[in-house]
Amino acid sequence: MITQINKIINLKFKALGRYGLALAAFSMLTFTAAVAQDRALTLDEAIKLGIANSKTLKLSQSKIDQAVSQYKQAKDKALPTASASFLYTRAQIPANTLAFGDQNISLPKSANANLGTISADELIWGGGKLRLAQQSTDLLVKISKLDIDKDKEDITIDIISEYYNLYRILQSQGVVVENLKSVDQQIHQSQRFLEQGLVTKNDVLRFQLQRSNIELNGIDLESNRKIVNYNLNVLLGLPEDTKINIAQLPTPTNTVAPFQNYLDTAMANRKELKQLGLRTEYAETNIKSIRADRSPKLSASAAAYYLDVSANPLPQKDKYITPLTLGLSLSWNIGTLWTNKNKEAEAHIQRDQVIINKNIEVDNVKNDVNKSYQNYVAAMNKISLLQVSIDQATENNKLQESKYQNSTGTVTDRVDSQSLLYQAEINLELAKAEAGLAYYNLIKSTGTLNK
Repeated sequence: MITQINKIINLKFKALGRYGLALAAFSMLTFTAAVAQDRALTLDEAIKLGIANSKTLKLSQSKIDQAVSQYKQAKDKALPTASASFLYTRAQIPANTLAFGDQNISLPKSANANLGTISADELIWGGGKLRLAQQSTDLLVKISKLDIDKDKEDITIDIISEYYNLYRILQSQGVVVENLKSVDQQIHQSQRFLEQGLVTKNDVLRFQLQRSNIELNGIDLESNRKIVNYNLNVLLGLPEDTKINIAQLPTPTNTVAPFQNYLDTAMANRKELKQLGLRTEYAETNIKSIRADRSPKLSASAAAYYLDVSANPLPQKDKYITPLTLGLSLSWNIGTLWTNKNKEAEAHIQRDQVIINKNIEVDNVKNDVNKSYQNYVAAMNKISLLQVSIDQATENNKLQESKYQNSTGTVTDRVDSQSLLYQAEINLELAKAEAGLAYYNLIKSTGTLNK
């Protein structure tokens, strides 16, 4: 790509001279802008974009569609069954005479038969088996819908996490830029002092070393930015070379409510608990369905027949008959009274396992909410303490700068004070990002992240 750009520029140089230089430079900038895309995104925009382009959610939606299809199939089983058939046969009778004493009965050499049948059957009572099948598949649809809600929460928190990681890096890079400006001023000042004989060459080197260390930190931050930016592009479905810019995020100021409030919200909204509640209902329905196998079954049927002995299948006067039948069928597989007991026992065990799993999940939810709550409280406390440390480091830096300028302080103290302030500023930005992410994790732990 770079080689092609250089060829274009060289051609324009030869053809247009000095004017070609400006034109080529403009072309190169335009081409570069087309290749590298910058995009500013708010957190809400990033979440909406990620959800819209998520392949995981598309797969989850297909599972819901499958569950809905199964539910419709279960409803179809309650409809009457019907069938229609038509049969034509021709019989050849080479030996067609029967002798009964003095009398002989002669049959024709051949015979035709047309038989048409239309029938319909409807289960009137089967122990509620069809109704229970519909209830089971309806519960599976609801469970699948909760799956997609849970996937959406997981995707959302992944986007928020990467977004805050990128924000943290960009803020740290801003601190690096500001500190490089400050150190450059110190280097320039120390070089003037060196010329005046007020400081030694070693003092100047100390400032230059400090600048190198800050630059090294900047290199690491840029590497991390590219990694996080790439990951975020993948999550959001953006072109891989898109450079994402983030606006200033507000410092978290959300008031921390009592822990019990968050816990009660989680018990009412966590998708895992709702799913296990539905699975308990599904297990109960399965028990009832097995019990229904022991019930008698009552069915109704209706049929119409068309019987014609002529070769022509179309009805002709006095050559066909059309019997019509209506019937009720009552059946009972008595063996299920003793052969189903172990199936029912297994269904009870499965129901009990679901209940136990729900109790385990309740404990997991409590632990998750408590951990997220404590992390958020700790993060907010860190911001308060780091703000105090910023004020202290700023005051100390001003004091050491004054001493250094008045030749009453050492270069070591001056460099250390700047380093402390620099580190405190970065720590504060990291703490703000940590607190913001901790807040969203707390909301996720209550099951209300996408509400």
